[in-house]
Amino acid sequence: MLNPALSQWLDSHAQALDLGDSDPQQVLAQLAAADVLRVGFDAHLGGSGDNVTDAVEVLAEVASYSLAAAFVFWGQRAFIEYLLQSPNADLRERLLPSLLSGELAGATGLSNAMKFLSGIESLQVRARAEANGWSLSGRLHWVTNLRKSGFVVAAAIERGEGGSPFVLAIPGDANGVHRSADLQLMGLQSSNTAAIDFAQVQVDRQWLLHDDARTFLPAVRPAFLGLQCGMAIGLARRALAEVESHLQDGRSILLEPLREQRQQLVQAVDTLKQGLLDGRFLAKPAALFQVRIALAESAANAVQLELQASGGKAYLNEHGSGFARRWRESAFVPIVTPSLVQLRAELQRQKQEAAV
Repeated sequence: MLNPALSQWLDSHAQALDLGDSDPQQVLAQLAAADVLRVGFDAHLGGSGDNVTDAVEVLAEVASYSLAAAFVFWGQRAFIEYLLQSPNADLRERLLPSLLSGELAGATGLSNAMKFLSGIESLQVRARAEANGWSLSGRLHWVTNLRKSGFVVAAAIERGEGGSPFVLAIPGDANGVHRSADLQLMGLQSSNTAAIDFAQVQVDRQWLLHDDARTFLPAVRPAFLGLQCGMAIGLARRALAEVESHLQDGRSILLEPLREQRQQLVQAVDTLKQGLLDGRFLAKPAALFQVRIALAESAANAVQLELQASGGKAYLNEHGSGFARRWRESAFVPIVTPSLVQLRAELQRQKQEAAV
């Protein structure tokens, strides 16, 4: 269960967060105050002492109120996960307290890197080696949680001299880091989502998350995608709860589809949690991709069923503003990187390779 204060805040601000009428600075502050950023890792590091599936559940609960807030939560918690799995203990000790307190925003700029890992696109940031670190140039086109009061962003970096790419945490206040204006999104506008340009940014070795992206990225991918799945889970659960609330209005014909969709959702969530706990997704990422696709489809189907259960009310501003927001949120779930198209393309590629 979420802290009641956080639940109330999310409930009252969900529409404003989606439309950009609420101060995006407040999202991370509210999440930190409720201690949800601490869920899912060891207590001696400042966590709650449980595991990443608990973090997925808390993120899903946030998403049941506001996908914009859950998107920020995902960015922050994913960056925390990178620190937890990085061999750079000094960097973890230096950044983790301010990330957990909400003082510093962590931006997961590894969406491009995850696509690179699957051969979908090349890395967008390039480094020139220098005496104590690197000089960076390039651009990340879409990054969330770039809070204007202070952020650090993770990125996979191509070595100009050749060799294995590596992963850096890049401070937002470094010279040559340029944050664009917020992207004009259809929804989720209070999420501090923007582009970043790097113009000869000097970063020293103390900011290194891992010196081999091809080792680090597969290791963090289950948490990266697993936490991302929490957004679809929360949205689907909320839409199905709304369906149930409408059934007394003479639409009992929808009772069976409601049961079927709930059962499919439960099965997909169970598969996700089992895979995160037993480690199967490390060796079999395709299984994780399939779960991510199934959960995105569950969210889309649940919102469509909510429309049918709501009837014409859903199309009236007076009654349907919550539904309209969830409709916009459901349009985002399939395109957040890696998108469903990218995941399906990767699954098809693997299937074709296996057949050769």
